[in-house]
Amino acid sequence: MNQPVKQNRRTVLSACAIAAITWIANLPTTTLADTWPSKPVKVIVNFPPGGAADQIARAVTVPLQQALGQPVVVENKAGAGGNIGGEAVAKSPADGYTLLMSSGGMVSINPAIYPKMAFDPVRDLIPVAAAARVLVFLEVKPTLPVNNIQEFIAHVKANPGKLTYGTPGNGSSPHLAGEMFKDQAKAFSVHVPYRGAAPAMQDLLGGQIDYMFDPGIGLNHVRAGKLKLLAIGSPKRSPLFPDVPTLDEAGLRGFDADTFFGFYAPAGMAPEIVTRLNQEINKILSTPAFKERIASLGAEPAPMTPAAFGAKAQDDAKRFGKLIRERNIKGD
Repeated sequence: MNQPVKQNRRTVLSACAIAAITWIANLPTTTLADTWPSKPVKVIVNFPPGGAADQIARAVTVPLQQALGQPVVVENKAGAGGNIGGEAVAKSPADGYTLLMSSGGMVSINPAIYPKMAFDPVRDLIPVAAAARVLVFLEVKPTLPVNNIQEFIAHVKANPGKLTYGTPGNGSSPHLAGEMFKDQAKAFSVHVPYRGAAPAMQDLLGGQIDYMFDPGIGLNHVRAGKLKLLAIGSPKRSPLFPDVPTLDEAGLRGFDADTFFGFYAPAGMAPEIVTRLNQEINKILSTPAFKERIASLGAEPAPMTPAAFGAKAQDDAKRFGKLIRERNIKGD
């Protein structure tokens, strides 16, 4: 009597186990990317409000929150050439709820100009998505007695050390553009670093500094006649100002101070989330609304894979490294 009972019990248990396995196998599969995000996402911009990084971030985050179904909140943490905001993100949980919007310079340039950093941007951050290729525009205050790039170069050479130029900070792309200009033009002017492009622009408009390599935030002032635009620090002319020459055309051969702004995340973030964010951001970059918004900065959409974005930062590190060493550029 006991043996048949035991066999029946085993048969029933086996059947239940098979049924359970079959039920589990037929459950709909979900991934982390399917359940993320379940709460607001924070984007830290490592430069002050009003600058190129801030404006690009906001041009992306508004449609991004619609795509993700959760609020995407921008928070500005400026200082130390972007290092303060970069460190805040690098030391955040890698759960997909804290991202960084930065110029590529924080990853490719800062390690060369800051001997001691509280984090390693290459090791502690991962590229998520490029957003825009940002050009720099050589603009001067309207009272400067020059009307074209040739006159400007001659004026700077004739007045060594008497002119000042502002930048968003040491090691920023406008700063490197200024150093490239001085190096190639064989001229000298005084560098005035600010905590972001917006305060530098205010002083240029106010006449406290003489010129600036503008990452695009002053173009409306150029159109209004409040600033003179003399040249583009890019390998090609800007479609917004097709009659304005590049510095390469003005004789500074190979002049290229363009940089790529984009999104980063703490190292270790799930690949599914990186892929989801990259896909959503790349979709946004192709929309007319985004193109129109960043066109006001003279910038261009720059959709890339995370790998391509990371490789671009490595190329920029090599490209600018020689200039940094030769000009002995140091962080704030």
